[in-house]
Amino acid sequence: MNLYLPPDYRPMLPTEGMEDAIKLLKQTFQAELAEALSLRRVTAPLFVFADSGLNDNLNGVERPVSFPIKDMGDRRAEVVHSLAKWKRMKLAAYRIPAGHGLYTDMNAIRADEELDNIHSLYVDQWDWERTIRPVDRTVEFLSDIVRRIYGALLATEAVTHRTFPHIPPTLPREITFVHAEELRAEFPNLSAKEREREAARRYGAVFIRGIGGPLADGSRHDGRAPDYDDWSAPTPDGLHGLNGDILVWNAVLDAPLELSSMGIRVDPAALLRQLEMTGCMDRLELPFHRALAAGEMPPAVGGGIGQSRLCMYLLRCAHIGEVQAALWPEVMVARCAEAGVTLR
Repeated sequence: MNLYLPPDYRPMLPTEGMEDAIKLLKQTFQAELAEALSLRRVTAPLFVFADSGLNDNLNGVERPVSFPIKDMGDRRAEVVHSLAKWKRMKLAAYRIPAGHGLYTDMNAIRADEELDNIHSLYVDQWDWERTIRPVDRTVEFLSDIVRRIYGALLATEAVTHRTFPHIPPTLPREITFVHAEELRAEFPNLSAKEREREAARRYGAVFIRGIGGPLADGSRHDGRAPDYDDWSAPTPDGLHGLNGDILVWNAVLDAPLELSSMGIRVDPAALLRQLEMTGCMDRLELPFHRALAAGEMPPAVGGGIGQSRLCMYLLRCAHIGEVQAALWPEVMVARCAEAGVTLR
């Protein structure tokens, strides 16, 4: 168990006021996000068929929660890890034109998660997807989308401060962009997580691009599934990748906090390239992958933004369990209580 308890920690809000604050922040941010990216809300599934290829494989090792469906001949379903591929399928089904998209209020279970201050078995996030034009598959377009999302974050922080004046804003006015390869070159003796720490602490808010693909030394900054984000596309700056993560500096935990993972999605060529690079060509037998390889899915950009992480950051919480109801090890609950951290 990995747990950090800040010395002399005191919650910014009383327990009875936390729920109203969470409601306010969630309503504010999703409205700002929808306006910034021209998104409409759609209802999201909690589970998908195991043989559909629609579930998110994350880093490729996490086991989904699955169960047989009695009334369907025990065909197996899986509780979603995220809706990365499902959303793109819905863009096609709803015929959403370029420049518009959808977002969902997604709930997921990640049973193999390593529990700590920011990781829970229960995942709640805004999963969003937007139809784009083929010519939009550029670093410049990706950066514009990131700035729009960051603008929604700034607006939500401003509402937080107006409502709770004792919680001061801390985000920088602009988000900084850096490639994972640039961080590796600057900090060759640090691990990827240590590089993230240096970048987030230096800039306050940073978008790290090119996560998932091999770097110059053969390593990867972090794992990414091969069938949604395009992390291998060559770019004019001599680097690779049209995806990345938004991180902010969390002063309460004295650590970086990832708020979003996102990217321009693979086109048929990138899908084949990345499946081959990862040894996953067998996925082309799955319905989603066959349709994508055949060019039946619209070009898209999309990602997920953690709801509880956003709330814990803006409300200066020390543990994600202060803003969501989940299951925690008894020893974690006890240690948190001793430090004034109340888990729900």
